[in-house]
Amino acid sequence: MKVLLSIKPCFAEKIFDGSKKFEFRRAIFKNAHIKTILVYASSPTQKVIGEFEVYQILSQDLKTLWEETKEHAGIDEEYFYKYFGDKRQGFAIKIKKVKKYKTPLCLKEHYKLTPPQSFLYME
Repeated sequence: MKVLLSIKPCFAEKIFDGSKKFEFRRAIFKNAHIKTILVYASSPTQKVIGEFEVYQILSQDLKTLWEETKEHAGIDEEYFYKYFGDKRQGFAIKIKKVKKYKTPLCLKEHYKLTPPQSFLYME
């Protein structure tokens, strides 16, 4: 089973160039069997630009999460804490293997879907 994640284009690009090895989330999918994430680069790109394998999902208090991920976070500490806002705990999806598509795919045309706010389970 796969999950489609909406990710800002600047962060999606960092995932595929290898400078961002963690994707942060305030909430995480309940299905523990997710092994592949499809990356939907949100506006202005609005395309599925690739996918990555999930190595593991970290679930920790924010201070611990930042300490463990900061070297390959792809974001700075200020943005990290601003993103999580008043949350006490956060999630980081550790990226294993990336695959950028040669031709980005249109969500409506190829998958008959509309962009998710956060994530969407895929068959």
